[in-house]
Amino acid sequence: MLKDFKPVLGILLRFIIIYLVLLFAYQFYLNSFKESGLDPFSKMITRQVMFLQQSLGYPSALYDDVPNQQVWYHVKTKFTTRMVEGCNAISVMILFVSFIFAFYKGTKTFVFAGVSLLILHIMNVLRIAGLNIVYSDYPKYGKMTHDYVFPAVIYGTVVLLWLIWIKFFALKK
Repeated sequence: MLKDFKPVLGILLRFIIIYLVLLFAYQFYLNSFKESGLDPFSKMITRQVMFLQQSLGYPSALYDDVPNQQVWYHVKTKFTTRMVEGCNAISVMILFVSFIFAFYKGTKTFVFAGVSLLILHIMNVLRIAGLNIVYSDYPKYGKMTHDYVFPAVIYGTVVLLWLIWIKFFALKK
């Protein structure tokens, strides 16, 4: 009877191992920047969001709040939102990559994961910029977009990419 479940258990075990290794590596990365405020990857995202907002005609500035490990966005005439470590989508990307590599299919796994991570990164930058614009121009819709609309965008992208991986790559012989 256990032989019937062996492939599923193998995939599940690979997923758990990859997820835990990536999670602990990420936590080690975060711990190494605890004293200097927000980690470099999150700061890079804040600069990309600021550039995008300015390109869209929303004058933006950043305020680095090192003791609280956050960066505040100043859009137009007010502080709109703050960037914290959880906004960088790394935890979502770790979950995504763990799933993809649980169904390992050689070199195409690395290519698909790389392209997908780039797509997720772009979606996250668009998500944060969109959230700042909503808080700047339509503050009464800010909480709803933060709590429901934009999480649906990032998680919806993850699910769509998972479905593409399974349908077109992982289950192909």
